[in-house]
Amino acid sequence: MPTPIQALLVVLIVPSGLVFLYWAVVAFYALKYHMIPGRSRIPTARDGLSLPEAAAGADSPTVCVIVPAHNEQEIVGDLARSLARQDYPALRVVFALDRCTDDTKGEVEAGISSIPARSPPIEWELLDITSCPPDWAGKVNAMWTAVNQSRLARDADLLLFADADTTFDPGCVRATAALLENRRLDMLTLLSTLSADRWFERFVQPATALELVRQYPMHKANRPAESRRAFANGQFILCRREPYLRIRGHEAVKFEMFEDVRLAQHIAREGLSAGVFLADGMLRCRMYADWAEFQRGWNRIFSESCNRKPARLRTSAMRSRVIGAIGPVMAVATLALAAALFSNGERSALVLTALVTSAAALIAIMFTLSRVYAASGAPLWLAVTFPFAAWMTGSILRQTAEDLENRKPVIWAGREYVREAR
Repeated sequence: MPTPIQALLVVLIVPSGLVFLYWAVVAFYALKYHMIPGRSRIPTARDGLSLPEAAAGADSPTVCVIVPAHNEQEIVGDLARSLARQDYPALRVVFALDRCTDDTKGEVEAGISSIPARSPPIEWELLDITSCPPDWAGKVNAMWTAVNQSRLARDADLLLFADADTTFDPGCVRATAALLENRRLDMLTLLSTLSADRWFERFVQPATALELVRQYPMHKANRPAESRRAFANGQFILCRREPYLRIRGHEAVKFEMFEDVRLAQHIAREGLSAGVFLADGMLRCRMYADWAEFQRGWNRIFSESCNRKPARLRTSAMRSRVIGAIGPVMAVATLALAAALFSNGERSALVLTALVTSAAALIAIMFTLSRVYAASGAPLWLAVTFPFAAWMTGSILRQTAEDLENRKPVIWAGREYVREAR
């Protein structure tokens, strides 16, 4: 008859084994698509700099960057300065100033004027948008208005939609335009390198970002249109003009709060090609200024990524807590108990199985998380806090489900929206 300690070890081995299997699969995909060179590897934006197409010259396709900005005076100057430093020759920039009541316009102008002029010069346009139709989301209306009313956007070969809270590496436009041409894509989007200065960015953000990637895996987002799990990140979307207009552009997603993914879905339905790549430092973003804003922002994102289905949100919350929080803690407990028994002379098959299983689970977890934290810009040592981050992510997912069921309104880009649960 097994002792209580042996019985406890049996109970712990099973979840440790399941945790190992889950994280081993995740680690396999991280290796196959992001680390091992070869046809299956998904390049990063930085890889675009080494492509032949990155040798941009006078005949390069014109790129028009469109930035929707609603009361962004605190951050928009950094983006303007980073765009002024771009080394792409055929560049135009339009700031769509969406019903701004602060000094966003002045900050953009100051950012532009602070950088010496280059040759060939960048063309700039500041477009004032004073109203938004009731059946349009504000940000979406700003982008579509710029596409149709801006003199710079009207005949550009490529349209690049970027959020005001991003900053570009000097080679970002050149690298991504090269990737678009090299891969013959109709649309390209980047997963930005997120800032990691504030406590919630360091401790919680990697888990929220990983949950979104779990819902939209990059290897599935890069498939041919017929089997693609369509995804786009509104912080950076580069499109060829003709395919974008063929799907009616942002007009086709005019009242969507998840307009970027909906746009990608239209691209896929039309049979067009698309690519999703890690920015690898070429595009940086600070998504939220404080913890309350962080929760509200991810509440909106998760609501739409789960198609406004409370049941799906609760399932994701449980998965996040079980796989990301409880599972790793149980693997640590299994390893500690088995190691203690082993050091006391217990060499049974049960103890050895527990040692191997729990150690393998923790290795798979830490290998995968090292990639996640490196991509998110957070220090690697913070990976040991991931169970806390996964638990908090589960809390945000559960709160989102409750907010949907209670029809709690969302304020986004100057407008209030009531989301209906499905």
